[in-house]
Amino acid sequence: MTERKSFGLTAELKASLLAKMQGQAKDNKAQNAQPERALERVIDPSLVSFSSLPAYTQLEVQKAVAKKLNLTDPYYQCHEGLSQNLAVINGQTYLNFSCYDYLGLNGDQRIAAAINLAVQKYGSSASASRLTAGERPPHRALEEGLAHLYGVEDCLCFVSGHATNVSTIECLFGPQDAIFYDVRSHNSLVLGAKASGAARFAYPNNDMVALRRLLLEHRDSFKRILLVTEGLFGMDGCICDLPGLIALKKEFGCFLMVDEAHSIGTLGARGAGVADYFGLSTKEVDIWMGTLSKTFCGCGGYIAGTSVLIELLKYEAPGFVYSVGMAPMLASASKTALDIMCSEPWRVQKLQENSQTALKLAQSLGLDTGQAQGYAVIPIMLGDSLTCVLAAKLLREAGILVLPIIYPGVEEGKARLRFFISALHTKEQLTHAFETTAQIVPKARQLAAQFA
Repeated sequence: MTERKSFGLTAELKASLLAKMQGQAKDNKAQNAQPERALERVIDPSLVSFSSLPAYTQLEVQKAVAKKLNLTDPYYQCHEGLSQNLAVINGQTYLNFSCYDYLGLNGDQRIAAAINLAVQKYGSSASASRLTAGERPPHRALEEGLAHLYGVEDCLCFVSGHATNVSTIECLFGPQDAIFYDVRSHNSLVLGAKASGAARFAYPNNDMVALRRLLLEHRDSFKRILLVTEGLFGMDGCICDLPGLIALKKEFGCFLMVDEAHSIGTLGARGAGVADYFGLSTKEVDIWMGTLSKTFCGCGGYIAGTSVLIELLKYEAPGFVYSVGMAPMLASASKTALDIMCSEPWRVQKLQENSQTALKLAQSLGLDTGQAQGYAVIPIMLGDSLTCVLAAKLLREAGILVLPIIYPGVEEGKARLRFFISALHTKEQLTHAFETTAQIVPKARQLAAQFA
């Protein structure tokens, strides 16, 4: 009988198909086995260990040196209660120059009352991004108050001062642009410039001649230009050359951004910042930035300027759009502190009086105050890091709390003790602190020389 081929497979064809299927199965099995063989790779343990990172290695070296010199870590000390002109650590009271409660408002009962009301009404968190469901009345009240202080159209508050700078610069500028920043600008300004992808140029501190030279050389190579500075430099206590920056902004067609973290509440007759100090219109500056953690006793940062600027940031700045909104109680705290500053101008005047007293006293005692101009921040320049850390240790043993600022916080060889002055400090406290510092610095230098 002849084998039927119309509906079935011949024996030969069946055998051929079976062989192909078996071969394919072997290939699939081999492919599936490859990932298993990859897992057998020998991995260098240091590649999955944080302790092998160069930054941690350097940290360990510093800790070993500190241990050998019997130095107590001056950082991350836990303060008990309010930290104002006095501070308590481990039950011991210190004369405090380590915090930037410039107007002495932290802990004010009016602020505490505003916080309590906000907590009762809105809870302790905005619970969402303000873009979605986190918008609350205290946010807008604070922003309107800050916009009024600056005399500009609008303002926007972020949950972090550092993120305010990074996110704003990243949002507004890109690879076709260039950013020219003062070499002593805060880390957040520099990181914002890097994140934007724009070209970056650092100019010497307050050197308008050098900045103009850079602009002449590079302005025409880029689309938009941003000039960046601090109002009052937080490490040095010197004031930016705002008139010079405004002149260059107009000459070369640039945007100008001023970080007022340390200048709001400390400069000008009203405490309204560096424009108030120079008697200039705030509209001459395109982007006003400030923090809420210093003069305004809260946490976060703000941008003030035109309504177009603020609307753009509200919908495009990553640090605002993709972050939870500021806690309503913090917004209420800062708004109350702002109101008190405006209604009690004596606080600003007292801070400025104390700052000038501290500067003149330090200089009369032969202490090097660097470029400080006598507004809130008084550095005592000591040079090498070891001398600075030793001086801070000896001062703490004498009951005076001031922190050492060393590399990488400042350039190598420019370590300093940084005194934050408050409206609450008395003349007697200032005199005692700087007279003691003048006595201790030579001792710190002698000790440092022994370990050199």
